This record gives sequence, C-alpha cells and structure tokens, in this order.
Amino acid sequence: MVNKNFYDNLIYDWWKNIDKVIFFSFIALIILGIFFSLVSTSLIASSKLGTNNYYFFLRHLIYVFLGLILIIFFSALREKDIYKIASLFFIIFFVSLLLVPIFGIEVKGSKRWLDFPILPRFQPIEFLKPFLIVLLSLVIGSRFTSNNYLNFFLSTLIVLPILLSLILQPDIGQTLLISSVWLSLIFVSGVNLYLLNFLILFSCSILGYLILYLPKFFYIKSRITSFFDVTSKGNYQSQKATDAIIDGGFFGKGIGEGTLNTRVPEAHTDYVISVISEEFGVLLILLILIIFLVLLFKVFKKIPYEKNDSNKIVLIGSVLLIIFQVLIHIGVNIRLLPTTGMTLPFLSYGGSSILSSSILAGLILNFTKRKI
Repeated sequence: MVNKNFYDNLIYDWWKNIDKVIFFSFIALIILGIFFSLVSTSLIASSKLGTNNYYFFLRHLIYVFLGLILIIFFSALREKDIYKIASLFFIIFFVSLLLVPIFGIEVKGSKRWLDFPILPRFQPIEFLKPFLIVLLSLVIGSRFTSNNYLNFFLSTLIVLPILLSLILQPDIGQTLLISSVWLSLIFVSGVNLYLLNFLILFSCSILGYLILYLPKFFYIKSRITSFFDVTSKGNYQSQKATDAIIDGGFFGKGIGEGTLNTRVPEAHTDYVISVISEEFGVLLILLILIIFLVLLFKVFKKIPYEKNDSNKIVLIGSVLLIIFQVLIHIGVNIRLLPTTGMTLPFLSYGGSSILSSSILAGLILNFTKRKI
C-alpha cells in the first residue's frame, strides 16, 4: 500500500512548481465558460428539447470536469513521458482523422465528426492539434537530425496529410489555423525568409485554386463573396452577431435579455463572444481578452529560460494555437473574417473543443513550471 505522504508530497510538489498566474488564467477562463454556458444555453435547451432544462449546461460541466483532469494529468507528467504519450495519441487521432471521410457523420455539408456506438461524438482534429504541436516540436527542435532544412521537410510530411484531410472534409477554418501555427513554428526556428515566403505563397495558391475551380469548395467562394457584399443573405449570421455586439454596448442588456442565441444556430459555439457581449457588454469582452493576453505574456516570458529547443517549440505552438483561435473567432464575430465555425477556447460549448484546450493548458503548465 502506497504511503499517504507520497501523494501529499506529489501534490505539494506539483502546486509548488507550476506557474500560478498561468494556472489561474486558465481557471478564470474555465469559470467564465461555465457561467456563460449556464446563462446562455437554457433557452436553447428549451427550444431544441421542448423543455426548460439545463441539458447543455450539464454536458458542458461534465466536459469541464474531464478537462480539469486532463490539465492536471498533462501538467504533472515528466517531460520525456509527454513526448512518448503524445506520439502515441498522435497516431490514434491521426488515424481517426483519416476515418472521417469514410465513417464520419455529415453536418451542414461537412464531415468533421466521428460517432461510434461506444463513444460520444467527437471531432478528431480537435484532439489531434495538441499532439501535433508536440510531434512538430520533436522534429523542428532537432531531436532527430541537426539539419534544419531536413527538419522542416519532415515537418511538412507530417502536416501535409493532415491539411489534405481537413480540406476534403471540408474544414478551411482548421486548415488555416494549423497552417498558420506550423508556419509560425518554422519562422521562429530560424528558417530562411525566402523559403518561408515561398511556402506561404504556395499554400495560398493551392487554397485559391481549390476555392475557385473545384465544385466541392464553391461554398467557401460564396462565403468570401458574400463577406464583401453587405447585402448578401450569406451574411445573416455574422451580421446578427455584429448587431448583438453593438446592441450590448459597454454594459450589456443583462442576463437572459440577449436574443442572438435563439436567432442564430450554434450561437453558443461559433458566436459565443457575441452572445456574451450582447448580455454583458464590451467591457467583459475586454476582460476576457486581457486574460488571454496575460497568458500569452507569461508564456513568452518563460520561453527564454527554457534550455531545450523542443520544449520551447511546444510552448510557442501551444499558446499560438490558443491565441490564433481566439483571433479567428473574434474576427468572424465582428465581420473582419468570413464565417469559419471556429470555437472560442474554454468559453464555447463543445466537448472536443474543451478537452483539446485543456490538453494544451496542461502542456503549457508542464513546460512553464519551475524546474527542480
């Protein structure tokens, strides 16, 4: 039987060494997500399920509980164990991603989810993203070879099939997100700028060709066209989201007074920042942005003190994955970007998104904790 003092010391060491500011930044976002889920999804549950209950809120609460377990688990692991576990999970969720076109369920013209009888419905790419960052850090961080350009080529071989799978779903939002993070990691690793510019232009050219000439991606072309045409019916959701932010003003209409979550489908996921702004005002949105900025600042402040290049890349990739997703989500809500269906980390409803963000939080806490 293991001595109780062993567990007490384990918990004490974990708490003593983690960065408290980063930890409480994540906790603050999680608590805000729970609160907004409580006040914004009861009407949705009422209209969809025919009864006034807290169906979505309770599901959100369950995923938050599982997310907290993941945060503690990944933040408490030894660094070498993280790389082993991440490699295994990368393979599992990469195979799951490849199965989406075959066994995936179609929602609004896209196949992005798997729904097996023994498992709840999940989106493989959400779970793949954190482990992709760890695997890329192994490759780009020169664990396998000292040749930078060979490392970049190997990273391309890893990322390319993932991007192709996402394009086929199609899921352009996640494609742009992963491409942006991958190119950012290459940039900070010291690649020649001419090569980086070539990769960016090549990626944009391929994406442009797909959108303009392949019928499967014409819906993206219509979204972009309607984005620049303010009178288009394709702007209905984003226009309602922008109107909700304007109507909320600085202090909001009050709890339960917002109407966006009943007028726009999936408002509690893709347009949650507008739902929050309508009921609680722009000032609360600024507070949320400040929390994300504090998180970004604290992580980047820790990076110079990390000696291992792969660990640095994990930190950079993890925090950029969160921040880029925040920027895309807000950009869509204020009509700076076309609709992409991007969730807001920790705050949007959705099990896959919450658990994925929690894994990223655990990785960040692990690689920023004090070394002993």
